[in-house]
Amino acid sequence: MPKEKITHVYLNGRDIGYVDDPVKFVKEVRESRRKGMVSGEVNIAHYEKQHYVNINSDRGRLRKPYVIVEQKQSKLTPEVIEKLKNKEINFNYLFRNGIVEYLDAEEEENALVAFKEKDITDATTHLEVDIASIFGFTVSTSPYPEHNSIARQAMLSNFIKQSQGLFAINFNQRFDSRSYLLFYPQVPIVSTVSYRKTGIQKHPSGQNLVVALSTYYGYNMQDAVVLNRASVERGVGRSLFYKTYSDEERRYPGGQRDRLKVPPATAEGYMGEHFYSKLSDDGIIEPEMDVEEGDVLIGKVSPPRFLEENMGPSGIEEKVRDDSTVLKTGERGIVDSIVITESPGATKLVKIRVRGLRVPENGDKFASRHGQKGVTALIVPPEDMPFTDSGIVPDLLLNPHSVPSRMTFGHLLEELAGKAGSVKGQTIDGTAFAEDGVERMTEYGHMLEENGFDKYGEEEMYDGITGLKFRAKVFSGVVYYNRLYHMVSNKIQVRSRGKVQILTHQPTEGKARQGALRFGEMERDALIGYGASLLLKERLLDQSDKTTVLICKECGNIGYYDHVKKANVCVIDKGSSFVEVEISYAFKVLLDEIKSLHIMPRLRIKE
Repeated sequence: MPKEKITHVYLNGRDIGYVDDPVKFVKEVRESRRKGMVSGEVNIAHYEKQHYVNINSDRGRLRKPYVIVEQKQSKLTPEVIEKLKNKEINFNYLFRNGIVEYLDAEEEENALVAFKEKDITDATTHLEVDIASIFGFTVSTSPYPEHNSIARQAMLSNFIKQSQGLFAINFNQRFDSRSYLLFYPQVPIVSTVSYRKTGIQKHPSGQNLVVALSTYYGYNMQDAVVLNRASVERGVGRSLFYKTYSDEERRYPGGQRDRLKVPPATAEGYMGEHFYSKLSDDGIIEPEMDVEEGDVLIGKVSPPRFLEENMGPSGIEEKVRDDSTVLKTGERGIVDSIVITESPGATKLVKIRVRGLRVPENGDKFASRHGQKGVTALIVPPEDMPFTDSGIVPDLLLNPHSVPSRMTFGHLLEELAGKAGSVKGQTIDGTAFAEDGVERMTEYGHMLEENGFDKYGEEEMYDGITGLKFRAKVFSGVVYYNRLYHMVSNKIQVRSRGKVQILTHQPTEGKARQGALRFGEMERDALIGYGASLLLKERLLDQSDKTTVLICKECGNIGYYDHVKKANVCVIDKGSSFVEVEISYAFKVLLDEIKSLHIMPRLRIKE
């Protein structure tokens, strides 16, 4: 046989031989699998153009069930479905009897899958068990996903993971490093089969808000949203933030160990008496105490870092340093719960959970289940919000421009369906690819009409400030919104002056270290574009790492002031004259690093 006609067979990536008739071989393996002669875990794929057959039976492959189609007929017949409904058989029966089989990503290359039975053609090999199963778990729990742009579905998947809700029923017994708990979580009015079947409604993560598509004096430009203060005061988006601090009595070589207690005034790094005022005698704070940044939660003393320091000034008492656990900067709250236990190393371990109330404020993030994220720009008193004839005031105002350009029409459908469901007092099914999706929308319109609303969900509204009726009708309805864990109170950061790094003398970085915000290359370019050179100097030098150095006029080397001789000294040119120059300390570090490479940089001084 010519070499290029040989079809190699690979088992889990290993070449195990070749076959003369690959089509027949692959067909026989599949038939054997369906009869149970070959394991159902095996998948086989034939790559005709590349002349090889791939067999996979290894772990970790993502596999999906499909109904087998033979001679234009689905193997999942009405009789089989009836038996399933009567619980005479289960899903495993379908799998073992060649009605349903699992395909992996490679075998899907050889399959032609029909969405519905009416789509089956001569070439069809499989039928989708349920067309909505082409979506992942997070997308299938959101309503009408087939009406949204696919890019928004990717965003929505992230937002659902970031939403605050009832994450665990035993939240008050857990000591997670940080967690969020929504006060009044609600089950959505518009949900899907996946949402209900997986039991997610036992852990809801959002609230049904009355939403109007309207601008509000320019406050909800772009993605910003306007909230009704009355709704916020009644509990919309209100949540608890839990954070856990822990510490233990560690043991060190040489028999030394940490001790949990109120540090004595003689301890190295003692902060001052008022910082320890909230501690009990055992060095641990009491439950239900109000705490602010800088307050000590767990008092602890540790042995000194070096053994020779161990004797105190009189040579009798042991020298210790303060190693207490302090509430982080920018945080405040109430001590919620304390647990004292043993670590795996049989040392005393203390965990303290601090809770803080989080009421929605300007800058907090909300998102619907259609990737429509928004940041609160204004919280308006209810009397200044737009209102309808019947006196309904929306909880949230969303800018109408954010829907058409992003093609999130599922958001509009949910708004209409949610309004119909709330008027009728029932939940609505918004599962993807519903048979009668369009007819249902008409039905929801009739529901609204029966209850005195416009069938398209539009309402005549009045401006709360002027009292005048809007010239256009405003589309409003009920949408399920999630409050996301990106909150201003956790991110806000302020610095005037503070710590600097030892190496570069520049300000530290990051909120945890009271750091500064970086003024980077692009910000520098903006100031250069405006010609604001003094502002540029202030940002990059005066406010950063300005230092004054002595430069030798003769050799261009950096000199220093000798406090013993009370004179300026240059290591190269002994009797030279100097000039003081302001430079960035990072530049001095660079010069020192160049010197370490045996290269002598010289600074030329002009008059």
